[in-house]
Amino acid sequence: MNVRAFLNTILDSVLPRRERDMRTKRRSLQDIPLAPTTHELLGTRILTIMDYRERAVEELLQSLKYDASGHAATLCAEALEDFLREEVSSVRAFSTKRILLVPVPLHKVRERERGFNQIEVILKHLPKEFHDGRAAAVVPALLRTRPTKQQTHLSRNERLKNVAGAFELSDASVLHDAHVVLIDDVVTTGATLTEAAKPLMKRGISVNLLALARA
Repeated sequence: MNVRAFLNTILDSVLPRRERDMRTKRRSLQDIPLAPTTHELLGTRILTIMDYRERAVEELLQSLKYDASGHAATLCAEALEDFLREEVSSVRAFSTKRILLVPVPLHKVRERERGFNQIEVILKHLPKEFHDGRAAAVVPALLRTRPTKQQTHLSRNERLKNVAGAFELSDASVLHDAHVVLIDDVVTTGATLTEAAKPLMKRGISVNLLALARA
């Protein structure tokens, strides 16, 4: 068992989900430590905006991922908003391309089991201008073509093999003349995000990678 899994076990044993969710509901964005950082992972730059090792961040993302907390989704969207505005400004400074926000997809079996994709839930809580094209538009442009193992207990090489070839474009036509911001919740080695970016990059699409938190 790695350190993160061990800490999660301890957390679940001493802090029941209901109490964790109540703590999250009492928090505002000012209570969530933001730590924007650019990482070089697998030869690719990935921006993260929080540190998963922070207790408030871990509780926030677990409340969203496992209990579909609407308040947690709102806080995550508020945290994302400023960084997405900066991204829009920097892209539009030198390009007229449309800006698309693309969530990393779950496989249909896992999404059916969970009932939702947490990144899609977060993006729904962004202001309207990030949906109607004024700033950007949310487009589920990727498919996860096969189920993959949970990455938590896998080594770096096992993670790479686990997600290899697991993504493809759902509709290439919507990506014409677009700049994509590919978004996931938590990044550890970067295996999932970089693999999800490959079908986009093979089409010559410019892609920036963003995760809410680094574990």
